[in-house]
Amino acid sequence: MRRFLLAAATCWIGSGAYAADLPVLRGGLTDGLSTSSVNWQGFYVGGQAGYGSSDEHFTGSNADMIAVLLDHNVIQEMGVSQWNLGFGGQSQRSTGYGAFAGYNWQWDDAVLGVEASYLHASFGGTASAFKELFSGKPLSDGLFHDVAVTSTSAISISDMATFRGRAAWAYECFLPYAFGGVALGNANISRFVSISDSVAAPVTGVTPPVPGPFGPPAILTATDAVHSHLIYGYTGGLGVDINLIQGLFMRAEWEYVRFTTRIGTTINTARAGLGYKF
Repeated sequence: MRRFLLAAATCWIGSGAYAADLPVLRGGLTDGLSTSSVNWQGFYVGGQAGYGSSDEHFTGSNADMIAVLLDHNVIQEMGVSQWNLGFGGQSQRSTGYGAFAGYNWQWDDAVLGVEASYLHASFGGTASAFKELFSGKPLSDGLFHDVAVTSTSAISISDMATFRGRAAWAYECFLPYAFGGVALGNANISRFVSISDSVAAPVTGVTPPVPGPFGPPAILTATDAVHSHLIYGYTGGLGVDINLIQGLFMRAEWEYVRFTTRIGTTINTARAGLGYKF
């Protein structure tokens, strides 16, 4: 943070000293109408590092697998595929590094651009849930059922890239900007479901009916795992570029990413970077 503030102060104080050495603004109406001493138009590239957190929303992530396992199964009368298994959310923090590249168009102080940004990190999480219910009365097959469901979901995101449109306003050597666009990620996703069903016949001659001894459980399982799976979503955020000298600039940025997969994931990162505009 101290380095960032020092760079900002140096930029502010020294902008007048080296403004004469910088290229004139391109695309502007007149230099006299601009408060920026920096030409931001053109191609640029840079490297970045960041720190962030991911939040995973696992609730309902395995509902489709449970529904397939229990298709035409009598225990669906207990609404098993609609059970709230109480996954809740998980959070994981990670550092990361990557690069960015883009192009700016400038009209006086207004700057519009397009950019691609990449970050390699380790985001994701794992959650498990268990629920057991007794039918309370015989189902349509005339038997009592004791049903238990175990469900596990996991997601790991190692790489993500965002493709953004940027809108910025130049002032002196500062370029604050906002952006939005699409996000792509590389993820490993695994899901597992196990359903145990024990049955018991009603005791004869007893009203209301009560269950007799329960037999050994019948077990149904399902597994779904994909590796290096392409996931997608959207992104938005804010940042500022600070020109240091000639085409060299420093960056500070916050980015929000939402991946709309079976396991919903949001990632917030704070980043610092160094770039060069050609």
